[in-house]
Amino acid sequence: MSKKKLEEKTLHSDLIFQGRFIKVLRDQVELPDGGIGHREYILHPGAAAILPVLETGEILLVEQYRHALKKVFLEIPAGKRDKGEAPEKTASRELIEETGYTAGRFELMTLIHPVIGYADEEIYLYRATELIPGPQKLDPGEFLEVKKFTSDELKEKVHRGEITDVKTLISLLWHWRTHG
Repeated sequence: MSKKKLEEKTLHSDLIFQGRFIKVLRDQVELPDGGIGHREYILHPGAAAILPVLETGEILLVEQYRHALKKVFLEIPAGKRDKGEAPEKTASRELIEETGYTAGRFELMTLIHPVIGYADEEIYLYRATELIPGPQKLDPGEFLEVKKFTSDELKEKVHRGEITDVKTLISLLWHWRTHG
C-alpha cells in the first residue's frame, strides 16, 4: 500500500481543551477505506533538548519531578520552544536556565517525534560542548538538581532501567554511537 493510500483526510476539527501551552483536538477523519473515524491528539509547540558534555567527557543531567508520572526523573536539560524561536536558541536558553552553563558549540544530533500516537511534538536533540559554568536561571516554580556522570556510570544507569526518559536515552545512544 502506498503512503498516499494510508493517509486520512480531516473532515472536521474541534478544540477540546486549551491550556497554557498545549491544545487538545478531536478530529473527524475519512479513513483510507472511505469510513469515518475520530482522532484525539495534542498540539505542542515543540522543544529542544541538550546533552551537555564537559571537556572531561562527563555529561550533565538534571533530576526533576514530573507530575504526570508522580516521580523524579534523571534527564537531559530541555524545554519548550517559544513561538517563532529557532530550536538552537531554545537549546541555548534552556541550557543556561537549567544548568547555568553556556555552550561554545551546539551540534544537532537528530530530530525526534516522541509520542506520534497522540501528539505532534517535535524535539530537536543537541550535543553542547565547550561549556562555561555560570549561575542557573530557573523559571519561577522550576526545581531541579544538576548532576555530573561519566559515560560508564550512565551506561550502567541505562542498563539498570534507571533512565527511562526517551529524549535522554536517544541522546545518550546517539552520543555513544558517534563519540564512544
